[in-house]
Amino acid sequence: MKTGDYFKKLSLFLVTALASAAFADDETPAEIHLWADGAPGFESRANEKEVVTMREEADIAPFPVTSNIQNPSITPWLPPAGTAPAAAVIVFPGGGHRFLAMGREGNDVGKFLSEHGIAAFVLKYRLAHETNSVYKIEVHDLQDAQRAIRLIRSRASEWNLNARAVGFLGFSAGGEVAELAAMRYDYGITNAADPVDQFSCRPDFEALIYPGNSASIVVNSNSPPAFLVCASDDRPDISEGLPNVYLKFKAAHVPVELHIYTLGGHGFGIRDRPMAVSSWQFRFYDWMTDMGFAPKAATGK
Repeated sequence: MKTGDYFKKLSLFLVTALASAAFADDETPAEIHLWADGAPGFESRANEKEVVTMREEADIAPFPVTSNIQNPSITPWLPPAGTAPAAAVIVFPGGGHRFLAMGREGNDVGKFLSEHGIAAFVLKYRLAHETNSVYKIEVHDLQDAQRAIRLIRSRASEWNLNARAVGFLGFSAGGEVAELAAMRYDYGITNAADPVDQFSCRPDFEALIYPGNSASIVVNSNSPPAFLVCASDDRPDISEGLPNVYLKFKAAHVPVELHIYTLGGHGFGIRDRPMAVSSWQFRFYDWMTDMGFAPKAATGK
């Protein structure tokens, strides 16, 4: 092996190790698995190790991503104790169903929301397009999303949550899972053997941030209110598709808000850049307060 190749591989190993350590720091809350013994039918895989690697993309510094998710979970970011019952947002990171961007589309979002009086639960869902994956978006990802909202509602009192203000926020592929779960829901499975399954899996609202597969979204008068965000310089299926989704909500007379930023591309998440798109999360907070899901703060951005 050439000396240059050796040091390149060593550097990648060290960066990946640091990324794994970053996800295990004291600031990030402990995750909670959706099922005590693992996902139904896949209990034998519950103890498989997740994989954290570094990914590089144009205009973005290398960032850690998580794959090989066999035991889906939520990471709770809760507001300070002593506040009124909080709205809860289930956050679906993106990653093309091959990995999850758990930083800027996951725990960074959870931290922001909790600091603004909103509970957040970052969902690690199974990956349907990962190499050799046996999972399907419309089956297993949907199951993870439904279980997450049921579990959160079942523990609403424990976590001081408003069980009637629980919704989804999804990025890219995570937005695809969120929108699927917002279309396919029930109000609880009566007499289910697992008490958690007796809770409703219908979200009270949905926020879709540059979502994938937006053309498949079906909206009717019973659809939850929606908050939509994308950038004009994103892929045409998103920058041109999301306005059509907005019109679907309008036609169904369902409350909806759409923000299209001039610049931002795809995958901006929460990033500290001198661009208008970097403040979308404050507009989401404003929308949450306008809709009555969160109390208004004295100041915003």
